[in-house]
Amino acid sequence: MKHARLSSLMRQHSRRALYMVAGAAMLLFSDVTAQTYPPLSPVVPVNVGYLPVTGHAKFFVAKEKGFFDQEGIKVELIQFANSADGISALRAKKLDIGAFGTTAPLVHIAKGADLRIIGGVMGEDAAIITTQEKGAIIKTVKDLKGKKVATVRLASGDAVLRAALHRAGIDWRKDVQIFELKNPPAVLEAVKSGQVDAGVVWGPHDVRAEEMGLKIVARSHELEPGHPCCRLTINADEQVKDAKIWPHFIRAILRAEKFTQIPANRKETVAIIQQYLKIDPAVIEKAYYGGHLDQSSDPNVKGVEVFWKTMQQSEFVESKGKIRPFIVTSYYKSALESLIAENPKDQYWAKLKKQFNERD
Repeated sequence: MKHARLSSLMRQHSRRALYMVAGAAMLLFSDVTAQTYPPLSPVVPVNVGYLPVTGHAKFFVAKEKGFFDQEGIKVELIQFANSADGISALRAKKLDIGAFGTTAPLVHIAKGADLRIIGGVMGEDAAIITTQEKGAIIKTVKDLKGKKVATVRLASGDAVLRAALHRAGIDWRKDVQIFELKNPPAVLEAVKSGQVDAGVVWGPHDVRAEEMGLKIVARSHELEPGHPCCRLTINADEQVKDAKIWPHFIRAILRAEKFTQIPANRKETVAIIQQYLKIDPAVIEKAYYGGHLDQSSDPNVKGVEVFWKTMQQSEFVESKGKIRPFIVTSYYKSALESLIAENPKDQYWAKLKKQFNERD
């Protein structure tokens, strides 16, 4: 009887010790993961250039939900009408980081700018539009020969269009009149008024185009599947000086990305975007969740390399060099791995890790 009781006490003691060890191990592991990227201290101010489009929702969500604050970053969002103006401000050191159409940083890099792409914000999403009447004639890119087309300077959709024209055997310098306008609303007006035959816009302006009675001829993902759009871009000298900032910045972006993809957060996401775009929530929802927008924050090295190659082939850029040296994946990798360490069973982070391994 005594032996049985002693054995029982020993088993209880062993279990208690085991629980204590396990608890200590869990606490230790928790401390380690929590300290992977402790918030920056003191808080670091970061000026961020963005475009007033649905695809830049991550900036809005990360700011409004406090994700930037939780990383020790005080973000000021600075709006630009187009990528050309934004990338010029970045190069002039008026911005710390910007997200502008893939075309913008690549064109500047081709001309000698020392920039670095450290992540993404969105992909695809552009569309070629025309009127219903002209839609009877303009059905494919080939039908743009001899036509007037409005684009926005250094937008991703602009480069996709020129590459598509080149593949169709059309010289975009001679066979098409391309007018580079200030922003998508200007393109919408030019198409609607008949000043041009077609135009290139992106979300939410593709949805607005349809509401205005205009017709979508083709979407950019049909012309160049999986192409990247706005890239997170910094000046090369900021890479070393602010190296500790960027993993924190991308962590906030990734958390915002995940937030927008949770069905229960859809209504709140639309409401946050509306604070910045000031347009009909129904238009925002259709543009953001309509299936034409790649919402990945991944640097997408392979996608950028393909985009670069098409720009070279269509003679949009004259550089014969490689774009890979201008893409830095370490910040994104560190940010993602820290989120995985903190939430090892989270399937969303696991999916992004798999995507990173495939793309980068």
